[in-house]
Amino acid sequence: IVAAGEHSSNQRERAQALRGAVGDDARPIDSCAANEPRATNGSPVFSEQNASGGFIGRANINHSSLPSGIDRRGIDTTVRVQDNIFLFANGEWLKHTPIPEDKSNYGAFSVLMDEAEAHIREIIAAAASEENPPGSEAQKIGDFFRSYMDQDTIEARGLKPLQEELAKIDRLQSLDQVVAHWGYLQTRDVTTPIGFYVDQDDKNSTVYLGVVIQSGLSLPDRDYYLQDDEKYASARAALATYIQTLFDLGQLPAGAAEAIVALETKLAQASWTRTDLRDANKRYNKMSLAELADLAPEIPWKQYLSAAKVGQLSELNVNTPSYFETLSTIAAETPLEVWRWYLKFQLLSAYAMALPQDFIEARFALYGQELAGVPELKPRWKRAVQALAGGRGFGVLGDAVGKIYVQQHYPAEARVRMGELVENLLLAYEHSIRDLTWMTPETKQKALDKLSKITTKIGHTKKWRDYTALEIQPDDLLGNLLRSAQTEYQRMIDKLGQPVDREEWHMTPHTVNAYYSASMNEIVFPAAILQPPFFQVDAEDAVNYGSIGAVIGHEISHAFDDQGSKYDGAGNLENWWTDEDRRAFAQLTGQLVEQYEQYSPLKGRHLNGRLTLGENIADLSGLAVAYRAYLLSPSGQQPPVLDGWTGPQRFFLGWSQSWRRKYRDEEMLNRLLTDPHSPSEYRANGPCSNFEPFLEAFDLQPGDGLYRKPAQCIRIW
Repeated sequence: IVAAGEHSSNQRERAQALRGAVGDDARPIDSCAANEPRATNGSPVFSEQNASGGFIGRANINHSSLPSGIDRRGIDTTVRVQDNIFLFANGEWLKHTPIPEDKSNYGAFSVLMDEAEAHIREIIAAAASEENPPGSEAQKIGDFFRSYMDQDTIEARGLKPLQEELAKIDRLQSLDQVVAHWGYLQTRDVTTPIGFYVDQDDKNSTVYLGVVIQSGLSLPDRDYYLQDDEKYASARAALATYIQTLFDLGQLPAGAAEAIVALETKLAQASWTRTDLRDANKRYNKMSLAELADLAPEIPWKQYLSAAKVGQLSELNVNTPSYFETLSTIAAETPLEVWRWYLKFQLLSAYAMALPQDFIEARFALYGQELAGVPELKPRWKRAVQALAGGRGFGVLGDAVGKIYVQQHYPAEARVRMGELVENLLLAYEHSIRDLTWMTPETKQKALDKLSKITTKIGHTKKWRDYTALEIQPDDLLGNLLRSAQTEYQRMIDKLGQPVDREEWHMTPHTVNAYYSASMNEIVFPAAILQPPFFQVDAEDAVNYGSIGAVIGHEISHAFDDQGSKYDGAGNLENWWTDEDRRAFAQLTGQLVEQYEQYSPLKGRHLNGRLTLGENIADLSGLAVAYRAYLLSPSGQQPPVLDGWTGPQRFFLGWSQSWRRKYRDEEMLNRLLTDPHSPSEYRANGPCSNFEPFLEAFDLQPGDGLYRKPAQCIRIW
């Protein structure tokens, strides 16, 4: 995934996101030279084709007549580009652009998200203003929006829409019943100590497999519970306040907050770190139900799976075995009353945003103000849009909205030009692999085979989700959300026993992002990211290659990052490396870990180089292969000087302006623990400092902030 957006509360989405950006490893070399074709004077050689041919240029276009695509107003000339290209390219923008009061961070991605949100509001408003045929997608879009905006009805009903769900929890009288209820709550999208989802079998990508994974925490990461730091202690106190507030509002028993926080702390102690969760080998542990029962004997797995509507399963992938061993003990030792309190809290928290305003404000106080530093709650219409059309997920009717979005906001020429860029990047990657000096011919051939099997999806799905079974009523927001949760859960478990759907998308077309799927071995680019500053159909090539070209290269590189490289071309978790090459790769990536762990975005806090390794590999390699493709694409034309910048200089400025972003401190703290992506400044600067063409483009010298000796530079792919 290119950049993290808003954090999802959906457990299945969080579990699957662990697979979203996976990759490969390598070893040190003597120089960071990019092995690009160069003239005798050291300038880049621009040619129509390389030896293999096939690069698509824009031969009939006068490049000097095209706009540069650089945002000149964002440049801060008081900063030397040689010291910090991120601050040089974005400094004026950073100085004069406040983070909106309802956001935790703001940047290039956010601008496009806001534009997409405005377009979606228009789509929804049109549906809500018309009389639509009953059961049609337009009727469902309009009626869901009405239900969300009908605050008077929501206030009048209070907790009544959840009373039956709360009563079910009151009736739990044994551990077997409690654990079975965990399975039932999966169908309601409510957090419990066991997360369940369906995905491709990592070692047989042609079939689907049920997966269980650690879950159950209300704070963003285990460290929030386990570290004594003042900020984490404050978060724990805010969680306790939140729990108590929900119980007070729901007229439920007092005194539950301390017991629930203590229970979640035990779950946190048993949980794997996010670094361990990234390891594809560690998290593949296929077991029979008998083996699972031996691992965690106090958990009644048959009852859990039956209640989760997957009682027919005979085997599962157990992502985090040691967690379930400990959970077995925690489950047995925790009083039933505490489990009932915990489940009531998780139910109320899951649906707080659909309850009266006091519940909404209580949830915002924890997740918005305390954990993200956001001063103001989003306006109700924005929350309605996100719930309906999806933030990082699909929302209630994401594909129904996406279908209209594509018709109105996705020009055909964008798809054509994007297809050309993807083809050029794949060809450039092929040449890059062939030129590697650290990899043996045997492994190179297998890498090339995997590259040749990568498939591409651009713009939008060809197979839209069917919402026929989903009932939406104009005056029943909470009921709409519950029915949507059941519909989407059923959609997921219906995959079991079916052929893998190669047409499925895991993002809506109006999502400003992109992803690589290791099991599918595919790269996917939704329509909404194909806009400035990432993609400018009418701009000169340099900025397009530095921005969307590097995004394409980033996603291809996930096939070869430290985890994606563990999968073969068919999408199976299988080692295709020689031991020698894997050691070389590990040595190279170890250097990258060391580099990024020197970065400190908050005083006393550094990046986790292991957690961010896959994304850092993808950023570095994506930049390198995009530059190679840029050199080989212009059909023999030398790039013009535009706005005072040469072609290579514009390439790197386009790269840096793509990562423009600023964060609130609370959000940054959260991301340092939970986000596999480095903060934007280091995404811009870190790869450039390892890339000789950047050093040459801006004539870096020893003593410059981004200068690295050739022997210290890291080239992986």
